Amino acid sequence: MKFKYKTQPYEHQRIALERSYDKINYAYFMEMGCGKSKVLIDNMAWLHENKKIDTAIVVAPKGVYRNWQTSEIPAHLHDDIEREIYVWNPNPNKTQKEHLVSGIKERGKLRILLVNVEGFATTKLKAFVEKFVRDSTFLLAVDESTTIKNPKAKRTKALVKFGQAASFRRILTGSPVTKSPMDLYAQCGFMSKELLGHDSYYAFQGRYAITRTQRMGSHSFQQIVGYRNLDELATKLDRFSYRVTKEDALDLPEKIYTIRHVGLSDDQLKHYMSLKNAAIALLDDGELVSAPAVMTQLLRLQQVLCGHLMTDDGELVEFPTKRIDALMDTIDEMSGKVIIWSRFRYDIRNIEAKLVKAHGRDAVVSYFGDTSDDDRQTAVRRFQFEDARFFVANPQTAGYGLTLTAATNVIYYANDFNLETRAQSEDRCHRIGQHNSVTYVDFISKGTVDEHIVKSLRSKIDLSAKTLGEEARKWLDLTPRRNDG
Repeated sequence: MKFKYKTQPYEHQRIALERSYDKINYAYFMEMGCGKSKVLIDNMAWLHENKKIDTAIVVAPKGVYRNWQTSEIPAHLHDDIEREIYVWNPNPNKTQKEHLVSGIKERGKLRILLVNVEGFATTKLKAFVEKFVRDSTFLLAVDESTTIKNPKAKRTKALVKFGQAASFRRILTGSPVTKSPMDLYAQCGFMSKELLGHDSYYAFQGRYAITRTQRMGSHSFQQIVGYRNLDELATKLDRFSYRVTKEDALDLPEKIYTIRHVGLSDDQLKHYMSLKNAAIALLDDGELVSAPAVMTQLLRLQQVLCGHLMTDDGELVEFPTKRIDALMDTIDEMSGKVIIWSRFRYDIRNIEAKLVKAHGRDAVVSYFGDTSDDDRQTAVRRFQFEDARFFVANPQTAGYGLTLTAATNVIYYANDFNLETRAQSEDRCHRIGQHNSVTYVDFISKGTVDEHIVKSLRSKIDLSAKTLGEEARKWLDLTPRRNDG
């Protein structure tokens, strides 16, 4: 194929494009940091130049989709291609609304519509995109396609239905399997059910999973206990996907992992033991029978370790904690820019306030659920290219799709339980563009659930599958310590 690149590709990016450029359906299973966004942009450019599409729609998580407008497309779409970018906003101002509406009639240029995947669960977005693509030939791509791995979700059903009208379909993810091979069904089904050869999820599960009835107390449920025919599944995937890891494709600097031990205050210890004993009693009574119920108990324990607890009545209880002091001491030992991840809003606000007091307002940006879309873009720009030294964020919100290679230090103040979230957040800074080693620091209070969380995540074990029954008891059967020795 002949193609004029704006930015020269790595060899693995060139191969990915050459294998996919004219395919109706294709999956870029390229590990985080390998530049799959560039491959998609080059692909849409080739399709437009060869008059196969006039429109491209990129669907991405809420915290990511605007990044395509500000970073990815300007960096990689050749300047010779006339384009107009439209960004979906469910509550646009007058100017934004007029621009979106004008895109419905725009012709001649490559129209690029950027939308958040969550919006596909709403009738408002679905109605708009149907008008937008009327009488057009378009490519539909889902970035971070694990967001549609649940075949029962509204967004998944809507995208599958809408995707049938697309001339070309693409999915992008570094981790197509986050919990089990069953994750592949809906992602590949978005492109075409014929790709995997099964009309229903249950037929797919019956072919590739082994299930058995599990009992906990008086309850019973079907649990996947193993998998089969995976070589067959891999062969099918190879026909329409390209898989590459960073180790295979890039010569990146190393990752360095370390631990910072943090002791507990007397109040923390008291409340931790109380919650721990209550959870053990529930296990003994057979009342904790589902993974979500167990995870809720572990989450409450984790909150206490961070110095706060949200009660069942919605009341916030705060405790003296050594963790925030340990954070400030750790930062004092570091040079360069720092990402601080925490799953709790309380922690993010508290950390931000402490850092602002110590280092000044200009040194700190935050990125979490309460951050507006505009402020999110500003936060990334200031951290990546300007004067901000600290990026305080929730990994569920900011851990996907962003490039934060300005950082050489990453602190996990409170880990998320999800393995994919951990992997994604690690690689915001360990990707193309990173020229320095990256140090990752996990905060652990000895004798607590922290130990199991970090051990599991570093061993690439998904925690949600490891917290039932006796496994949950192991997590709780520890004795916390006041000091950090």
